[in-house]
Amino acid sequence: MLTGKVWKFGDSISTDLICPGRYFHLRSNLPELAKHVLEDADPEFASKMAQGDFVVAGNNFGLGSSREHAPTIIKLAGVSAVLAKSFARIFYRNAINVGLPLVECDTDEIDQGDELDVDLAQGVIRDKTKKIELKARPLPQAMLNILNDGGLVAHIEKHGDFKLD
Repeated sequence: MLTGKVWKFGDSISTDLICPGRYFHLRSNLPELAKHVLEDADPEFASKMAQGDFVVAGNNFGLGSSREHAPTIIKLAGVSAVLAKSFARIFYRNAINVGLPLVECDTDEIDQGDELDVDLAQGVIRDKTKKIELKARPLPQAMLNILNDGGLVAHIEKHGDFKLD
């Protein structure tokens, strides 16, 4: 079960908004780059979010260039999961590979500052602020295994191969 506070964003949050290009020189120093995560969408996000908080957005989160840095710095910043109506395909794959949980769900009823409990395996989101329960698409077991191991590289190192079950 993941628990945290919501940071709400809109539709079409691109990898450029997640990982601003002007910090390209920091790509070999990911902890420093993570201090600038989502800075162009909300300048205060990185400095005010807390470990375990959630990024919640609308449609097409992560569109744009295939920057593995984008999901990596979201994870390094301490975000426990990203909830959105939909994700760009390459962002989705990159996020799972680096161990960042993504949850596809209707985010219209979730607001900035709400407190959530998220059960990835069951696909259940409990908004403790509004006392409502939302359904999400549960993650397949193979993806849960990768996430539980900390990402695809850690999963392969642990199992010596890619395990689907």
